[in-house]
Amino acid sequence: MRSTILVALLSAAASSAVHAQSMRSVTMSRQLEDNSEVQVSVEYGVGRFSVRSVSKGLLYRMNLRYDEDRFEPVAEYTGHSLDVGLESIRRSRMRGDWESGELHLELARGVPMQLDLEFGAVHAELDLGGLALTDLDLSTGASESTIDISEPNRARMRQARFEVGAAEFTVQHLGNLNAEQIEVDAGVGSLVLWLDGEWQRDAHLNIDMGLGALELRIPEGLGVQLHKQSFFTALDSEGLVKRGDTFESLDWSTADRRVTIDLDAAFGSVRVVWIR
Repeated sequence: MRSTILVALLSAAASSAVHAQSMRSVTMSRQLEDNSEVQVSVEYGVGRFSVRSVSKGLLYRMNLRYDEDRFEPVAEYTGHSLDVGLESIRRSRMRGDWESGELHLELARGVPMQLDLEFGAVHAELDLGGLALTDLDLSTGASESTIDISEPNRARMRQARFEVGAAEFTVQHLGNLNAEQIEVDAGVGSLVLWLDGEWQRDAHLNIDMGLGALELRIPEGLGVQLHKQSFFTALDSEGLVKRGDTFESLDWSTADRRVTIDLDAAFGSVRVVWIR
């Protein structure tokens, strides 16, 4: 029995050692050449993922930890288009701890940017504050993600889109996006949207949900009008007044900034929380 346990422990240790040997850490970066608008695409599959701004004369800096038997880094810049992340090379069938992988990305502050983020089963912490986003397209799978726009967007955004799979997903300071149109398409999971931040103009928020729980955290003083298009979703509408087919905040007609919300939810619950 002891021999069997010893063999198993040695095998596990050997497997762990082999996997540890295949993990590699690299840092990649590029100097900022001008302030022309850049199309940035980021793809990352499994692990820990973070994004924040950088103001040291760099277009980007990327710190990666990855399994070199399975993946190779991508860092391509051509014609004001930047592609970064990891791509699979499928060289090995060896099982490993994919969650030990990490991608930490820093992007230039103040440079006009169309940002496309696509990530899978990750633990994501993204702070987009300080960037100058003209367009945002974010897609994630089975993730646990927190997105914060901690500072007002330095550019006027045409549209922001969030496509969320089976995830726990939180967005803070949506008002700082400086977007006229915000689209949220969510599958299964828990979704928390903070409507705080600096709204520079009236905006429209469209939410399409499958099965899950949605919490809308709304600051006092922001005018809100909610259109609910489902009979199978429970709505806790505290602080909203029903007027025909819509729900409105008491200050909807007098508020300095107003957000119209179209909500289409199949099954689940919606809760409105007022914050100061």
